[in-house]
Amino acid sequence: MPGTTPQPAQHPGGAHGSTRLPTTGRAWHLVRRPQGWPVPEDFALRETPVAAPAEGRILVRNRYFSVDPYMRGRMNDVKSYVPPFRLDAPMDGAAVGEVVASAADGFAPGDLVVHSLGWREYADFDARHATRVDPALAPLPAYLGVLGMPGLTAYAGLLEVASFKEGDTVFVSGAAGAVGSVAGQLARLKGAARVIGSAGSDDKVKLLREEYGFDAAFNYKKAPVAEQLKEAAPEGIDVYFDNVGGDHLEAAIGRLKLHGRVTLCGMIAQYNEVDPPAAPRNLALAIGKRLRLQGMIVMDHAHLQPRFVEEVAPWIRSGELKYHETVVDGIEHGVDAFLGMLRGQNVGKMVVSVAD
Repeated sequence: MPGTTPQPAQHPGGAHGSTRLPTTGRAWHLVRRPQGWPVPEDFALRETPVAAPAEGRILVRNRYFSVDPYMRGRMNDVKSYVPPFRLDAPMDGAAVGEVVASAADGFAPGDLVVHSLGWREYADFDARHATRVDPALAPLPAYLGVLGMPGLTAYAGLLEVASFKEGDTVFVSGAAGAVGSVAGQLARLKGAARVIGSAGSDDKVKLLREEYGFDAAFNYKKAPVAEQLKEAAPEGIDVYFDNVGGDHLEAAIGRLKLHGRVTLCGMIAQYNEVDPPAAPRNLALAIGKRLRLQGMIVMDHAHLQPRFVEEVAPWIRSGELKYHETVVDGIEHGVDAFLGMLRGQNVGKMVVSVAD
């Protein structure tokens, strides 16, 4: 599928070059906790030791790692559903890479696996936490995006959390992102009466309409969200898939019909704010409209993974479900990719290609 930069060639198997293992590899560390918007000085790319894996473990050379909005919350030292990043230690997150050394049954050099130790060149971990992937079924970055956590988030958030049903009118914010683009297309493929999306540029709005098949889309920077949503959904909406929060959530509450449902997936509009958000100011409408607003964490829906892959993979192969990736080349640009993702500079999933 299209990306903003060419992707490195995929190797069918075997370790790259010599079988001799390196003694060090680079990894991104969080060196101070951001106040408001993160800045490059909050991070450091450092050398870390690399050694042969112990019994039951594998050593993986990462090919790609993911940068995601939820990672911003992990940079704060607050109690949450996932522990915060430790200072002066490698950060983590989804990654896909090649096994270069194995001391575990069932894994051999050349195997390609998904795991959770991204932000680094080499990862040494218990093999029970690796999932083998097949590059013949989909390009490797897809396992971090449309077939990975973002895709499952869209699937579970729409079908299980929002209780989507055929004939619903659905509004998705952040609709050109990794989660929103899949959520909107799934709604269309499953028989939504109307699918509406918001995005932050005219190019992204065009993508939603012309490639992803949204019935309506608007640039939230051009006019108040409430006005544009009313024009796009004059008869109201049944489901709101929220990736943004703030004025988008307020506008959606205003347009939701009786017994409308909201999936609270993300609130990127306020991740870097130091003051409480002004919106939504109309939450009392949820009482009279009997709305259901439900937060979601994708790990609570892991049981849907087999069904998700079984249902969505054929749509990807047939081209009925389209996706984009923004690929940033080089581990040294990992923080640039993360900051760019927070500012909406990506189309689809933002991933970092770990250079040779």
